[in-house]
Amino acid sequence: MSSRRAILGLPLLALAGCGFRPMYGDSPRALATTRGLETVRVGLIPERNGQLMRRRLEERLGTGGALAQYDLRVGLGYGIEQQGFRRDGSPSRVRITATAQWYLYDTNVPPRLVMAGTERTFDAYNIPENQFFAADASRQATERRLVEQLSEDIVRRLAVRFEAGPPQAG
Repeated sequence: MSSRRAILGLPLLALAGCGFRPMYGDSPRALATTRGLETVRVGLIPERNGQLMRRRLEERLGTGGALAQYDLRVGLGYGIEQQGFRRDGSPSRVRITATAQWYLYDTNVPPRLVMAGTERTFDAYNIPENQFFAADASRQATERRLVEQLSEDIVRRLAVRFEAGPPQAG
């Protein structure tokens, strides 16, 4: 039994040996990262999916308590590709590629660009024949998953940057 525990513990030792440390946790560096993320204010993002993305970003960043030192501005774009077709030529499967271009500005007057990036992800959904409600529900669920993934990607990139120290305009 002890050799089994030793084998299970080897990956943890390997991670510690390569310098891996959790981004979120109780260490001073992780707390500084969390505090840094809390200083990011998310700007308005147009349309329904923009509202969902803004809410998700605010949840993940933990904004609300700290004084804002940065403004995050995000633009969403979608590309739609029909992948499957029925005999009558109508689409049966749709792939959506979502792109978020984001910019992090400081709150100085005038604001200075501190960091920028582009995140991209894709997902697909089926369009059931003659079931319009189901097709619409599938599309909405796909768009929600895309927005959640883009939000996670943006927060991850910001967290990596904040872990290295507060971003400065360059």
